[in-house]
Amino acid sequence: MSSARETQPIRPAATVIIVRDAAEGFEIFMLKRTSGAAFAGGMYVFPGGRVDGDDHLHAYDAHRTGPSATQAPQQVALGAEWRGFWVAAIRETFEESGLLLAYDASGGLVRYDDDALFDRLQGYRHPLHAGEIDMLEICQRERLKLAVDHVHFYNRFVTPVGRPRRFDTRFFVAETPPGQVGAHDEKETVDSVWISPAEALARNAAGEFDLMNVTRMQIESLAGYPGYAQVVEMAANKQEFPVRRPVLPTGPASAG
Repeated sequence: MSSARETQPIRPAATVIIVRDAAEGFEIFMLKRTSGAAFAGGMYVFPGGRVDGDDHLHAYDAHRTGPSATQAPQQVALGAEWRGFWVAAIRETFEESGLLLAYDASGGLVRYDDDALFDRLQGYRHPLHAGEIDMLEICQRERLKLAVDHVHFYNRFVTPVGRPRRFDTRFFVAETPPGQVGAHDEKETVDSVWISPAEALARNAAGEFDLMNVTRMQIESLAGYPGYAQVVEMAANKQEFPVRRPVLPTGPASAG
């Protein structure tokens, strides 16, 4: 039993912590997963998910802006598969939250000021989730370029041995695009909220805002920044990218 768990494949994944300015400090966007989900059921999480094989396609090179010169350390830290992690981060964020981190044909970040554009773009979310369309085709149809230069690699977590599912997740930080708010998908996620790190941690401690340990640790690290500008500056200029490999406690106390 234990040997089977130890040899269980680790799935590559990408997750985005989206931040926006607020009257007091900043807020982060979080989604509540359905209680019936096989992974993190009932928990509040950041948008994200598994890296798919097609996320690595070089065809995306014609439909991305970045990484920028200042993101060179991020690119190096992500390694040879950097393209796939960035594409997956943006794709999963759009699929799960509706927040589209991309540039339109005019060169500006996609805005949702136009109702027809909003409805058309949001209409791609369920087909994308169902595999009826991919992100590359959406980019081609809508003349989009993924805003890689807007999405900054933050750190990496590897799920410990002993968990039913294991992921090797690259976490990113991105500013919310102007005019976009985000919303859950009514399938994998059933609620969505913009919340300050301090409130998320307080509600979690009170037992009313369930978080996985890795999510709580990420929020704790961000809670140390006084405001939005400081978080954005940190993410854009980060030079070190820790890899964290938590280990589950062993023995009777770890049961359950």
